[in-house]
Amino acid sequence: MHPPWNASQGPGLPAAGSSRPSRMASACIKITKYFLFLFNLLFFILGAMILGFGVWVLADRSSFISVLQTSSSSLKVGAYVFITVGAVTMLMGFLGCIGAIREVRCLLGLYITFLLLIFIAQVTAGVLFYLNMGKLKQEMGGIVSQLIQNYQDGQEDSLQEAWDYVQAQVKCCGWASFYNWTDNAALMNRTNITFPCSCKRREEDSDTLERRGFCEAPRNATQSGNSPEDWPVYREGCMERVEAWLQENLGIVLGVCVGVAVIELLGMLLSICLCRHVHSEDYSKVPKY
Repeated sequence: MHPPWNASQGPGLPAAGSSRPSRMASACIKITKYFLFLFNLLFFILGAMILGFGVWVLADRSSFISVLQTSSSSLKVGAYVFITVGAVTMLMGFLGCIGAIREVRCLLGLYITFLLLIFIAQVTAGVLFYLNMGKLKQEMGGIVSQLIQNYQDGQEDSLQEAWDYVQAQVKCCGWASFYNWTDNAALMNRTNITFPCSCKRREEDSDTLERRGFCEAPRNATQSGNSPEDWPVYREGCMERVEAWLQENLGIVLGVCVGVAVIELLGMLLSICLCRHVHSEDYSKVPKY
């Protein structure tokens, strides 16, 4: 016959054996929760960077971006898209942090849904931007050519000032070459050697503060008329340098977007994992403001 079952000892053995898996599961949930909080904190910071880039595009008045956004509506729309995506990204990062720390399943589900929508929107915007790169380059050339042709000496104009700044800082002249300035009738009608001040060649250690308007070169008895060959200006056009500058800055922005996308994917995976282990809703954990 089997010995009688001791009620004071029997239940203790299974409980002791099953407590170890439960402790491991609890530890895994805690690790997942704090990793998700860390990812959402990074997500919040990167969202702030995207929002800041959009604000910079709209507010900048001293670089080539100013030339583009004054004349191109597509760049303004893109800036507003960056601001919107950045703001929503920051909001989602905030909700994700609260949902992870407080273990609120409703917030985690909402977070996953919006995160998926943002990810799809970012991929779509990236594809559309890549497909329209050629159109943006053509738009840039047309804007600069019209600006040079209508440039007026002594006129207070933010667009002219922005282009003067670009030529002086980038050390270039015109768009394709300095000959683009021959399309300016007011400049070519001068009888003395006159050239764009911001195009003037400068030494590496000289003052790089941009100059505006037209400048006259010292009079020379052998020179007659306003010949571009006699201008003391940079010969190289700004097209290649401006495109390189835009690609460099856009590369930084695209790098940030790729970083955000990776964090989004990891955030979704961690959120799904945590959401599966949160079986009860406790809305008293949600902070009230």
